[in-house]
Amino acid sequence: MEREHRRPHWIWTAEQDNTLLPFLLSHVTGKSRNNIKSMLARGQVAVDGRTVTRFDTPVPVGSKVRVAAHQEEPKIALPFPILYEDEDLLVIDKPAGLLTIANEKERFRTAYRILTDYVREKNKFARIFVVHRLDRDTSGVVLFAKNEETKRAFQEDWDQRVLRRGYRAVVEGIPQPPEGLVRSWLRETRTHLVYSGEKGKDAKEAITAYRTLAAGGGYALLEVDLETGRKNQIRVHMSDLGHPIAGDKQYGAKTRPLGRLCLHAHRLELIDPRSGEKRIFAAREPAAFRRLCRESTKPNK
Repeated sequence: MEREHRRPHWIWTAEQDNTLLPFLLSHVTGKSRNNIKSMLARGQVAVDGRTVTRFDTPVPVGSKVRVAAHQEEPKIALPFPILYEDEDLLVIDKPAGLLTIANEKERFRTAYRILTDYVREKNKFARIFVVHRLDRDTSGVVLFAKNEETKRAFQEDWDQRVLRRGYRAVVEGIPQPPEGLVRSWLRETRTHLVYSGEKGKDAKEAITAYRTLAAGGGYALLEVDLETGRKNQIRVHMSDLGHPIAGDKQYGAKTRPLGRLCLHAHRLELIDPRSGEKRIFAAREPAAFRRLCRESTKPNK
């Protein structure tokens, strides 16, 4: 192995024909398979002077493999953290106020457009595909694919593939009982307002579990888990409880203490169709959520 002084990278020469992933696994110490795939996706690996991102790139005998110890800073300033990245996936912590994809009023400032620019820094032909989305006013974990094959694989049987969709919400008042299950049939008006109504044609069953983590100052921080994934489900069900989400004027909130809807998708657990393994992507709720609840208690993770 050659290591160039004062430069944060390493260079190895292949002593036999190989492909890139097994080569890196045998040479890069202290890194897991997923760590190495992330390094590839971030453009930290080059073979014979050419940056590569595919884990199955051929490494013929005599090839020079260069690995940068750290990811180069992107030229564009991302307005959100990247939680995970490999050759097929990008997972971000989307801020409140940012659309996942374009709508009729906003076509450019979206997570989709920003990530497209990000991946095209390394490859001008790169693309991004939306696997699922969050509403503009909800922050948290959003999953994107880097190719259509991966998008289709994750979206196929999505509801069965997803093991947990965990949210944190600050609601007005303190729910009694402090934990429970809300079940209703959701309907939608012609103006796209979702509400709980009678069971019947066009109504969709929705089930939401909640648990109080902290309470005080007129607010409660809740752990909320979706057993069904319906449009505006959490917002409707918290309003049905008589404790609308803070900042949610549309569903009866009287306060807007943080200037946003206080709803955050903090945990996504699913089965990775590529490996069959369980994957967990998590993003802690904003610290301001807890500050609203003066008598805060430590949450159970």
